[in-house]
Amino acid sequence: MTGPTPKDGILGIQPYVPGKASAEGVENPVKLSANENVLGCSPRAVEAFAAAAHRLAAYPDPRATILRQAVAEKFGLEPERLIFGCGSDEVFQILNQTFLSPGDNMIQGEYGFAAFAIGAYAAGGEVRFAREPNYRIDVDEILALVDERTKIVFIANPGNPTGTILEGREVRRLADSLPESVVLVLDGAYREFADDPDFEDGFELARTRSNVFVTRTFSKMHGLAALRVGWGYGPAAMISAMDRIRLPFNVNIPALEAAVAALGDEDFQRRSIEHGRQWRSWLTQQIGGLGLEVTSGGANFVLVHFPKTPGKTAAEAEAFLAKKGLLVRYVANYGLPDALRITIGLEDGNRALVAALGAFLG
Repeated sequence: MTGPTPKDGILGIQPYVPGKASAEGVENPVKLSANENVLGCSPRAVEAFAAAAHRLAAYPDPRATILRQAVAEKFGLEPERLIFGCGSDEVFQILNQTFLSPGDNMIQGEYGFAAFAIGAYAAGGEVRFAREPNYRIDVDEILALVDERTKIVFIANPGNPTGTILEGREVRRLADSLPESVVLVLDGAYREFADDPDFEDGFELARTRSNVFVTRTFSKMHGLAALRVGWGYGPAAMISAMDRIRLPFNVNIPALEAAVAALGDEDFQRRSIEHGRQWRSWLTQQIGGLGLEVTSGGANFVLVHFPKTPGKTAAEAEAFLAKKGLLVRYVANYGLPDALRITIGLEDGNRALVAALGAFLG
């Protein structure tokens, strides 16, 4: 007996693989594999989440009004040009479902975030991967792939898993060079950790162009990964189209309340950003001192490159670190079989990581 047959292309999609959360034989490992905020989240967000417990029988506001108003005020944005999702992953899915038809194509960097491509494939689209020389988005490589069936370009800025940034002038050059029929998506999941003076968040482009869209998340700097809250800002016409297929009640009440509280806790935001930037610099220097190449830029992680020499490879380093209770992300599935992505941890975890890498390298 045969059951229903998935539509063309679904079974060819590689499922998303999250960072490891456990290691065999190790109790309470140090998790540096998922780019979570090691400081946790705002105490105000915890209080708001708990206070919402008595409202679990109610449907949430489908317009996410309290969060819409808070985000609009915080960033000086027009509230009617915002859309909210169950994590920014859902916003990516809505973008793909709204603007990609079977036979259309989407373009992203060769090391781009896996969720971009999953959504495009699910919509029946083709995914084109633009080369990233030196692990950085290259505008000319993207433009070379654009044709009459291109509908979306996804750019994570800063990048994941590379951490590198695309300077504001290059983002603007890309926006200027794309046809107006192509949506340029600027995913700013790690934007808060970027301290390069040439970085631009893209809001002004999204305000003034008909085809630029910015996404953000509460999972990283705000530390609300468990609650899955993401949002996007773009042209009113795009938001109107996307809202037609956005599932109702997609952001729950405790998540909305906690996100609003987190947005108001500037002290926690400051501490999270300072911690990330300080220890990113320290890890880059210390790991580089061990003789390993480190790609670092504007995120709360570093990308560490290993030799192909047997006994010194990235895969072997990941296994060695796991036995020491240090979980990191092997990124072969991102086309980087010789690299590990390592989240910035607390001081003890960072120092233990560098010591363990030193022991691994001998």
